[in-house]
Amino acid sequence: MTAKPKIAAFGELLIRIQATANNLINGESLIYPGGSEANVLYALAQYGHATRYISAAPDNQLTKEILTLFHNVGTDTSHVILGGDRLGSYYLLSANGLSNGEVIYDRKYSSFSELKTGSIDWGAYLKDCTWLHWSALTPALSEELALLMEECLQQAKKMKIHISVDLNYRSKLWQYGKTPLQVMPDLVQYCDVIMGNIWAANKMLGTSISDDLTRATPPTDYFHFAKQVAKEIFDQYPTCKHIANTFRFMDTANHNLLYGSYHNRQYAALSDILETHEIIDRIGSGDAFMAGLIHALQFSEDPETIIQTALQFGFDKLFVAGDFLKKR
Repeated sequence: MTAKPKIAAFGELLIRIQATANNLINGESLIYPGGSEANVLYALAQYGHATRYISAAPDNQLTKEILTLFHNVGTDTSHVILGGDRLGSYYLLSANGLSNGEVIYDRKYSSFSELKTGSIDWGAYLKDCTWLHWSALTPALSEELALLMEECLQQAKKMKIHISVDLNYRSKLWQYGKTPLQVMPDLVQYCDVIMGNIWAANKMLGTSISDDLTRATPPTDYFHFAKQVAKEIFDQYPTCKHIANTFRFMDTANHNLLYGSYHNRQYAALSDILETHEIIDRIGSGDAFMAGLIHALQFSEDPETIIQTALQFGFDKLFVAGDFLKKR
């Protein structure tokens, strides 16, 4: 009997502290667990995938409560390193997470950010895994974590593990003297699947972008440009086999218009357009899209099926409070 594919993810476990009014001081707040890679795994586990979370967090009650959530959906957390003093967090100064409320990161000196090169036996941590997912948020934290990420990717490639990356771009995180363009190409070269958007690809991989692309640009024009960008990525990264983009527009706090494109070396597909004016929580919708992409690539080679599945995962997350997608 063939073993069930196991999907691993490496990244920082976070908590979101969110205002319920227009300020955090003298007001109530909500706490949600999250982290880009954690969000992806939590969704995949609910859809029957064997998953493993690789991270570092302090050995305290908060960590235990969060890991219990993963245990409840079947995720292997035995490779979360327990140690250090604190869990990374971010504050969202928004009453509902729906506007462009200011985000304040509090991630320095977290257990994860203190990880060092040579400290993880990647061969052991990736044993029995067939897929590894990571995001650009990890190498954004420090040069040391960028080097540790490369150690992980090198070992995964030696083990013939499929690798996916989310080109999450957060300008506030790249604060150690290197730009994404100086770091990311050396890491993305190992990846079979690249997800992001045309703007993040420009920032991190140096692909083309146009100032003529606006909110009013038709989806077909965005798709045409995305195909050009995909060709640049395929030409630059021989290992890459799949590319997906999200196109997300928000006109009001409760509005979201979402569609996506999928590209392989032979075909490309543009998804349907989904729109709502009844968002509950948009944070984590990109991670849900990523989970849907990984999920679809496990069972389908049809470009339309792949992008529609990813789109639906991302859209469904808009109606769930917190960072995690909950299967309906």
